[in-house]
Amino acid sequence: MSINLKIEVYGRNQICASCVGAPGSKDTYEWLQAAISRKYGTDQFSYKYIDMDNPEQYAYKHQEMIKHIVKEDLFYPLILLDNDIISEGVPHLRTIFKTIEAKGIRQI
Repeated sequence: MSINLKIEVYGRNQICASCVGAPGSKDTYEWLQAAISRKYGTDQFSYKYIDMDNPEQYAYKHQEMIKHIVKEDLFYPLILLDNDIISEGVPHLRTIFKTIEAKGIRQI
């Protein structure tokens, strides 16, 4: 059985006001890809970075999520795993890995 999990990272070029000193959203996206692929491989995941400053270039569902992030004043980068929010602001790998493993993915 092949499992394919969709990981989406919503972010901005500007660092979140509550995340001063943390890496930028794009850097976090790239770091997250590297960390996940080292532990679980690359075949079971698809990744997408959504730039919150350019919502018009994305599908309607991404535009709606950007509106939700702004309205609810959520921290970014905001990380979704199969449309479920698993992290906002500075991500913690332990929590992300636990969520991935709960979906049936095992370490390589």
